[in-house]
Amino acid sequence: MSVSGNLRTGGQVLVDQLAIHGVDMAFCVPGESYLAALDAFYDKRDKIKLVVCRQEGGAAYMAEAYGKMTGKPGICFVTRGPGATNASVGVHTAFQDSTPMIVFIGQVARDQAEREAFQEIDFRRMYGQMAKWVAQIEDASRIPEYVSQAFHRAVNGRPGPVVLALPEDMLTDKVATADAGPYRISRGAPSSEQMNDLRDRLAKAKRPLMIVGGGGWDQAAVKDIRAFAEAANLPVGCSFRCQDLFDNTLPNYAGDVGIGINPKLAERVKTTDLLLVVGPRLGEMTTSGYTLLDIPVPQQPLVHVHADPEELGRVYQAALPINSGMQAFARTAKALGPIDHRAWDDWTASAHADYLENLKHAPVPGAVQMGEIMAWLRGHLPADAIITNGAGNYATWAHRFYQYRTFRSQLAPTNGSMGYGAPAAVAAKLVAPKRTVVSFNGDGCFMMNGQELATAVQYGANVIFLVINNGMYGTIRMHQEKTYPARISGTELHNPDFAALARAYGAHGETVERTEDFAAAFQRAEAAGKPALIEIRIDPEAITPRLTLTQMREAALKAQGKQ
Repeated sequence: MSVSGNLRTGGQVLVDQLAIHGVDMAFCVPGESYLAALDAFYDKRDKIKLVVCRQEGGAAYMAEAYGKMTGKPGICFVTRGPGATNASVGVHTAFQDSTPMIVFIGQVARDQAEREAFQEIDFRRMYGQMAKWVAQIEDASRIPEYVSQAFHRAVNGRPGPVVLALPEDMLTDKVATADAGPYRISRGAPSSEQMNDLRDRLAKAKRPLMIVGGGGWDQAAVKDIRAFAEAANLPVGCSFRCQDLFDNTLPNYAGDVGIGINPKLAERVKTTDLLLVVGPRLGEMTTSGYTLLDIPVPQQPLVHVHADPEELGRVYQAALPINSGMQAFARTAKALGPIDHRAWDDWTASAHADYLENLKHAPVPGAVQMGEIMAWLRGHLPADAIITNGAGNYATWAHRFYQYRTFRSQLAPTNGSMGYGAPAAVAAKLVAPKRTVVSFNGDGCFMMNGQELATAVQYGANVIFLVINNGMYGTIRMHQEKTYPARISGTELHNPDFAALARAYGAHGETVERTEDFAAAFQRAEAAGKPALIEIRIDPEAITPRLTLTQMREAALKAQGKQ
């Protein structure tokens, strides 16, 4: 530890700590409550890129996407009150997605606390269940301690978001205080007894299945878990929106275990005689509403590997719970050595064959066939292209019909948050400027954070934004037709000309109304030399790859005896 020879403001101490902890990029919407920190960023402008966003929700999403991309805490600065409430959507996403992130919030001055001062909120209560830790720094001399704790909490165990409130007057106090050292990652590892138990269970299995997902992965862990899966010839599924943890083109890949799961894969999850779950919490999306496994004791012998011991046994009692980080488990599993897999070779081959069959698309109503567009993108995009999306039925096309081949090629919110796809893509392009970044958005989804297109233009983040426009909140309309058929309420949208809107922001804009026009439009977007948006106008009937709105409505009416 070192002590500065000169007095520093709290803002300077804070930004100095960020540099010490290796921060190279931060996302913000400026506010008067943390002017002293903004001033300190000026002195670190050659080391820390400060990305100014257009709304705090977009800034928080960008920080979350940065955390996913790098494994380092994404850094977000917002102001008190409205700024903090706007940013909460990104904090919730980081929590459910197990993404390391630190949100710094300007706060009212200490002598104004508990008076309901201008924009005052007690963030410790507000963010209570949304973050791993919420604190307020009252003493500028303790900033290094608090920030060090924030980084360690964000990355260790189950990664997640941390929130620190910064009283305005604390940031202007001048103190002489010692700096902390950079944070270190410390995660658990499986014991030799646990790995021997796993080997014994594999030796007895006939129909094993591995599911990978959750947070805390890196390139080495993905490489090692692949080596283990290939050595044991295990079929591998990926939990909801974690499809980039295993190369979808490999013969071991069985598909994604999430919303709209292939019924054949769902049956495999139910009938496996050894379910090895590495990383996922086994939440609602991964278990099809907690129906694939019995609670509390699954019928399938369950080996559950998770970085947080509190997640083990939380819902499901595993036959073999293993508290371990992803890197340590994957590395140890890889070292198990040869495993006789002849008993399940056919099982693995048929699981991959089922996945390939599910990759095929059928015609849908309208002049735009999203299945054909996805097939073209599969063949056209480089293996390391990054695909982002928010929430909505449009995302089904990217999840089911795109093949993710490299680690961190998918950025999507497991908490099902709309508006994520556009800001996440901006962050991804800033982190990896040489990689192709394609942002999938529904018309409703895009309008929630589409203003971050201005951020993309400002910073030269040349993302290709796809806006799939069907004139409605499609997911809600789908559920509406299933439950209250023919009673349309609250789901219709009247949209702008998205291509014209993009051009107004200074981006390239295109509109596609026929399948055959898409490839040329996409190639023009690639060649534009600036951010580009392609509006794809699809038939509202093409609500899913399998069923139309009319088919859903008629089935619901029939079930209700009205047809």
